[in-house]
Parts: sequence; C-alpha cells; structure tokens
Amino acid sequence: MSEVESSKPQTRLHAQLVAIHERLDQLAELEEAAREAPLPIAKQALRAEWQGDLQKRLDALHPADIAYVLESLPLNARLKVWQRVRAERDGDILLEVSDAVRESLIADMDDHEILAAVEPLDADELADLVDDLPTEVLPELMASLDAQQRERVQSALSYAEDRVGALMDFEMVTIREDVTLEVVLRYLRRFDELPEQTDKLFVVNLEGVLTGVLPLRQLLVHSPDYRVGEVMARDVNTFAPSDDAYEAAQAFERYDLISAPVVDSQHRLIGRLTIEAMVDLIREEGEAERLGRAGLREEEDIFASVWKSVRNRWAWLAINLVTAFLASRVIGLFEGAIEQLVALATLMPIVASIGGSSGNQTIIMIVRALALEQISPSSMMRLWRKEMGVSLINGLIWGSVIGLVAIVLYHNVALGLVMTAAMTLNLLLSAFMGVAIPITMMRLGRDPALGSNIFLTFMTDSGGFFIFLGLASLFLLH
Repeated sequence: MSEVESSKPQTRLHAQLVAIHERLDQLAELEEAAREAPLPIAKQALRAEWQGDLQKRLDALHPADIAYVLESLPLNARLKVWQRVRAERDGDILLEVSDAVRESLIADMDDHEILAAVEPLDADELADLVDDLPTEVLPELMASLDAQQRERVQSALSYAEDRVGALMDFEMVTIREDVTLEVVLRYLRRFDELPEQTDKLFVVNLEGVLTGVLPLRQLLVHSPDYRVGEVMARDVNTFAPSDDAYEAAQAFERYDLISAPVVDSQHRLIGRLTIEAMVDLIREEGEAERLGRAGLREEEDIFASVWKSVRNRWAWLAINLVTAFLASRVIGLFEGAIEQLVALATLMPIVASIGGSSGNQTIIMIVRALALEQISPSSMMRLWRKEMGVSLINGLIWGSVIGLVAIVLYHNVALGLVMTAAMTLNLLLSAFMGVAIPITMMRLGRDPALGSNIFLTFMTDSGGFFIFLGLASLFLLH
C-alpha cells in the first residue's frame, strides 16, 4: 500500500477494523482454551498484551469511527467491544451509531450506565436519544437536569423530527451591539472553548431579540475600537423552529452557511442550526430514500436476527409479488402467440427492461425536483411533454437498433418493425408513468421516493409485455 493510499481516512479506518477483528478472534481462541484448561503463564501474558492492544486501538479512535466498528461487527463481538469503550465516551458513540445498532447497545446497559452516558450530553443531543431510552430511566434523567436543560430538552421534543426545532442546539455566543470589538475579544478569551461550528456571534438586545450577527472574520480584521453595531451584518438568514428542516438544509447549501440563528415569533433568539446537523439530516434522508427504493421500511442492522430482518423486508416484497403475478397474467393472455413464435419469448424481456431503465431515470429526476420544490402546476404539463419527447426520440433510435438486430437474428422484417414500435411505445409509457407516479404519491401525502420504483416496474413490465405481444398478435400471427 502506498503512503498516499494509507493516508486516506477510510483506508486507515478499514485497517483498524481488520486489526480489531483479528484481536477479537485471537482473544476468543484463548478464552475457549481457558475454559478447557488453565492457560500457561506465557499465554496469559499474551492475552494481557492483546487486550491492552485492543484497548489502545479503541481509545485512539474518534467516536464516529468506533460507531463504524460497532456497526461492522456481529452482535457478540460488538458487545465485547462496547464493554471496553470508556464510559465517558458512551454518550457520544450512541449519538453516532444507527438506530438499529443503538438499540442493541442500550439493551446491554443497565439503568445506571445509561444515565451516566447521557447526562453529560447537550439538550439537543439528549432529545435525539430520548425515544431510544428505556422508559424507566426517563424520570430520573429529567430530574437530574437543571431547569434550563430540562426546558431545552422539552422544547426540542415538542417538535416533529422534520422540523427545525428538533435539530437546533442551544450552545451559542451572544453579544450586544453597543460594545467595542476589544470588549468582545476579551469576553471570548474567558471561554475555555467556543461551541463547535462557531463562525459568527449573535447580536441581541436586552430583550433577547436578534438584531444581527458578527462574523468572526469581521471581528478579526477590524480595529478593536469599532463598535459591534458598526461592523455587524443586519441582513441575516433566520429560521423559525416550526420551519421544515429539509428546506433549511437547502438554504444552508444555497447560501454556504455554517450556522444560522433560530428565532421565535417575536424574533427572540432561541437557538441555532449548524452545518453538522444539516449534513446529518441530508445523509439520513439520502439513506432513507435508498432504503425506500429497495423496499426497506427502516435502516437495518446487518447482523440483526433473521426475524427482525424479515419483518423489515416483507411488506414491499409482498407488493412486488402481487405486481409480478399481475405482469405474468399479461403474458398468460398471449400464450398461444408465444407458442407459435418462440422468438417473442426471447425478445419481450428487452422491451420491459429498457422501459424500466428509462422510467427510473425519469423518476429520479422528478423526485429530486419535487424535493427541491421546482415543480409548479403551470410547469407540470411542460415537464410531461419534455419527458415524452425524450422518450420518443430514444425509442425511435434504440428501437430501430434492436429492430435491426431482431431482423438479423430471426430473418423477419415484420418482427423487427414490431420490436421497434413496441420499444418506442413502452418508453413513452415509462416516461408518462415516471412523472405520474411520484406526483400522485405526493398528492396522496406519501413520500414519492418510497415505493415509486416498484409501481413503475409493474407498469413497464406489464405494459411492455402487453404492447409487444399485442402488436405481435396483430401483425405477425395469422
């Protein structure tokens, strides 16, 4: 491995995972041997050395990297590693792991360990974990918080997970606009450290109303004699706690924000959003969409029990089975035609496959446009015409290509023409349904990213079979 390759974070992390795997296997072998007979002194020393090496590796890893390791281990090995993680790091790691893995880790902890892990966390982080904690520890947890922390946790919990209020944090630095920059600098030096993602200070009046922000770069480049009000920015991107979190994430991307204030209806500063929370939100949304397209209801622990995995996967498989059965019935309508011309059985999967691929391209574009709110009622028909036009051209071009191939293979000009017509018509159908399915799902209050592909596959398969076999019955068979 070259020095450049070994310097890549993912490469280093994978190497650590492999080394931890090996240490766990080696320790498991020694433990197995110890159950049969006492270990010799040399092997006892070797076990202590391997345990120390394992502990050293875990202590050197970032909480996010430990989360990756835990998610990559089977349950028994995962719990052995989890028991070696230092207690003061438990809370940070619980925040990083997936929901499914977090459930297995919390199940291995007693109430005292859970409380010790989560009590040091900030209010917004506590709110992220509360739903996963055993109900019996919640009263003691809330009682352990001071009044301000308790109020903040309850505030974060009062909003749905897709609202800004559920993602805002409360760690921020506020200043007044009538003080000098020199005073601000002296004030900042009193902090042991600034809150993470602090790129600006929030300027408020005596009532806590936000009047502007002071970017740190302005603080550093201006003379200390300037007052805050002279150099602060008054035109500020602000968010309300009830705002849609995904729209906020788009604003962070559009305006290259690192942090932004959250204000109430009286424009009082109540919290802030950070780029870290927005990146996590975008990543989780992307994962949910990918899982939804695969027919999974939620993120799955890859080492979960068989029954848990079955429960997570069965619903869309059942829908897929029904749609596949209906598509097969379409083929059944033309059994006689297939018996007379066996080439139809060879060619019809091509028509269905190309239609599905084209439709998926359309669906991806439409779902993205819907997420960005780029589609309006006035633009919908234009979008439909555009997608139909693209499919018509693609159908004529590639339909002609496969039609020529069919003529060469089967020495049947009529079959080639039918193939061209069927592919063109199925591509038009796929374009129409690629726009119609996600828009219809959105109007019905469903996430258009979830399940659209399954319904599209049904339409392009059954439609493609019907079009191709129907045309063949009309023009090829007598």
